[in-house]
Amino acid sequence: MSSAATSPTASRKPSRLRFSLFVFLGVYPLVTILIYALAPVTSDWQIWQRNLVMVPIIVLSMVFFIIPRIHRHCGRWL
Repeated sequence: MSSAATSPTASRKPSRLRFSLFVFLGVYPLVTILIYALAPVTSDWQIWQRNLVMVPIIVLSMVFFIIPRIHRHCGRWL
């Protein structure tokens, strides 16, 4: 029997389902706000052109703001 398996400090594997829920809760409002903010400016653009503007903003926001804050503030629930 391994002592790491019975140790009270052994860390458990984070739940991907809970993590995805927290990511959804962070990304959904961002996407919604961006759609409303960009709609007046990009109303005559093709959908791929709108996405070309919106997706980099979302990805950068996820990598530098949303996901680090999920780990910092919600880590105990993961």
